[in-house]
Amino acid sequence: MSEASPTLPPLRAVIAAAGLAARKALGQHFLLDLNLTGRIARAAGDLTGRHVIEIGPGPGGLTRSLLATEAADVTAIELDPRCVAALAPLAEAYPGRLRIVPGDALKADLPALVPAPRAIVANLPYNVGTALLVRWLGEASAYESLTLMFQEEVAERIVAAPGREAYGRLAVLAAVVAEARIVLRIPPAAFTPPPKVWSAVVRIVPHREQPAPALFRAVERVTAAAFGQRRKMLKRALAPLGDAASLLDRAGIDPTRRAETLAPAEFLRLAALLVEPESASEQP
Repeated sequence: MSEASPTLPPLRAVIAAAGLAARKALGQHFLLDLNLTGRIARAAGDLTGRHVIEIGPGPGGLTRSLLATEAADVTAIELDPRCVAALAPLAEAYPGRLRIVPGDALKADLPALVPAPRAIVANLPYNVGTALLVRWLGEASAYESLTLMFQEEVAERIVAAPGREAYGRLAVLAAVVAEARIVLRIPPAAFTPPPKVWSAVVRIVPHREQPAPALFRAVERVTAAAFGQRRKMLKRALAPLGDAASLLDRAGIDPTRRAETLAPAEFLRLAALLVEPESASEQP
């Protein structure tokens, strides 16, 4: 914001005062380098007037950087009661701009909780990052952008192209609703405690036109079947969906191909046939 930022204690002092030893069960790895959190906030693009949602703020490093932008406000959802208490002075320092919501982000209805225009910016807990992403992709039209940190391996799976080793269900689900790219890679030493792997920040911008909810759910079903048995030919991998041979024939896809060779648009064709089998079969 344009006004001067309040003077805040060092993050390590916040952690010490609150007894915030990171808990493995919660997937916690705290990012305390404010230069890095500032880079993440900038990677989220222009947040002016946006209602920003942060998941798992921990001691508030990224939260501070988000509050330093021109965002209208920040809603931080935190499961750990210790972190909720530690963030209270930060909310007091930014009256009306930081709302702390105790609870589980997996159970939160974000569009109901925060008004539009919305953007999610978060260093996601490792243990729930993928589940949260799939949920948000299913409601992508609710967000202007999502700037999310994952383990680097997961980030690579989100942005992978067909034919690449990392290409799979996450890449397809992301591609049918958004443009996704890696914007920042962060080494283990940047975190407290250091994880065993690198992390990466993925910037996801939803397409202007979104598939209907039923169609997205069908893409979830098709990709779950196809990549659940990715070494098998599609005519066998898609058998749980019904008459796989007929489905592939109507979609114009060679039944001997394997899942990793299909482009996202081809998965969409298959999904459309599941949603509207009769009308889809009449198309030229």
